[in-house]
Amino acid sequence: MNNKKRVVVGLSGGVDSSVTAYLLQQAGYEVIGMFMKNWHDESVTISNECPWMEDSTDAMLVAEKLGIPFQAIDLSEEYRERIVDYMFSEYKAGRTPNPDVLCNREIKFDIFLKAAEKLKADFVATGHYCQKGQIEVNGETVYQLLAGADNNKDQSYFLCQLNQEQLSKALFPIGHLQKSEVRKIAKEQELVTADKKDSQGLCFIGKVRLPEFLQQQLKPKKGDILIVPDDLAVYKQQQIPVGVALEDVEQETFDQICLPLQYTADQGKKVAEHNGAHYFTVGQRKGLNVGGTGKPLFVIQTDTKENIIYTGLGEEHPGLLRNGLFVPNEDVHWIREDLRLSPGESKRYLARIRYRQPLSMATLIMKENGLYVLFDQAQKGIASGQFVAWYDGDESIGSGVIA
Repeated sequence: MNNKKRVVVGLSGGVDSSVTAYLLQQAGYEVIGMFMKNWHDESVTISNECPWMEDSTDAMLVAEKLGIPFQAIDLSEEYRERIVDYMFSEYKAGRTPNPDVLCNREIKFDIFLKAAEKLKADFVATGHYCQKGQIEVNGETVYQLLAGADNNKDQSYFLCQLNQEQLSKALFPIGHLQKSEVRKIAKEQELVTADKKDSQGLCFIGKVRLPEFLQQQLKPKKGDILIVPDDLAVYKQQQIPVGVALEDVEQETFDQICLPLQYTADQGKKVAEHNGAHYFTVGQRKGLNVGGTGKPLFVIQTDTKENIIYTGLGEEHPGLLRNGLFVPNEDVHWIREDLRLSPGESKRYLARIRYRQPLSMATLIMKENGLYVLFDQAQKGIASGQFVAWYDGDESIGSGVIA
C-alpha cells in the first residue's frame, strides 16, 4: 500500500525547481513534474531563441534523470486572460502592474493547483525562495508565509497575494537554502540545469522586452514630457503636522499624503516628446532620452488620458518621494486573516513596494474606505497598481494594490 504524499512540482526548466523536485523525492514524497506553457506568441521574444521549448526540454530531462513522471500543461489561454490582458489594461490606464505577483495568485496557486488536484496531489511545490510556517491560533491551524533564508533571493513578496487555502497546499523545499547551495546540489546530482542562468523575463513568458510587448496592444502616440519644479505649494501639504497624533489627523490630510498627486500641464515646462505615456511608470529614469538637464530626470506622474509625462529633476525631487500610500478596501488582502485590522485600528509593520526593496517601518491605519500606509521615511517611486506588502519580522502578513 502506497502511503506516500503526492506532490506536483512546477518544473520550469530552471535550477530552483529542479532541486525542488530532487529534495521532495529525497524526503519520501511521490513526485510528479509538470511544465506550464503559458505563452505561444514568439514575436515578442528576444532574437530567435525559443525559450519555452528549451525550458520544456530541460524540465523533461530533469524529470527523466530523477525518474519521475512528467507532463506539460498548456495554460496560455488562462494566462492571457488573467495576466496579459490585465497588464495591458493597467498600463493603458497609466498604472504599474506586477505580473509575477499575479501569476502566483492566479496561475501557479490556482489553475495549476487545480490541475494538480485532478492528479490526486496533496500538495504543489515551486522553487520559490520563501518558507512556510504553521501555528495554532484559537485551536485552528494558521499557515505562515516566511521570507527565504537567502536575503538576496527572498521571494516572499511575489507570493504576498496567497490565501490560507493556497498556502495549506503549498511546499517551498528550497526556502531554507542559499542559492549557492541549490546550485551545488544540482551539480552533485548532475542535473542539466545546474549552471543555467536565472530567467529575467516576465513570469513564464520567457525573454520578453516589456516595451515591445506593450506595443502589440498599446500603439505609440506622441506626447509632451514636462519638467515640474520642486517648489510647488502642494508638496508642503504632504506631511503630517509635527506633534499631531495619528488619531487626530483629518481624513483630508491622509488623502493628501497617501493619494497620488494629479498635475496639470500648466505646472510644468516642455523639454521633449515621448512615444506614449502608457509605456512609462512612476520612478522610471531610463528611456526618456532627454539630455542636457544636469541632474537625471525621473518620471513623477503619467497622464494617459492627456498623454503627458510629468518629470522631476534629481533623486530628491519631492514629486518622486511620498510619505504614504492608500489601498482601497476591495484591494486589501490579509494572508493572516486573524490579524486583519478593523476600521479605526492601526498597527506598526515593516513594508515594501517592490521586490528586493529593503523593508521600511510603516504605520498601517484602517479606515472605512480602505488602508492607509504611512512610512517613517519617504519612499521613492510609489506607483499606482504596484503591490505593497507588509511584514512582521520575516513573516508576510498581507498586501494590497496601491491606488
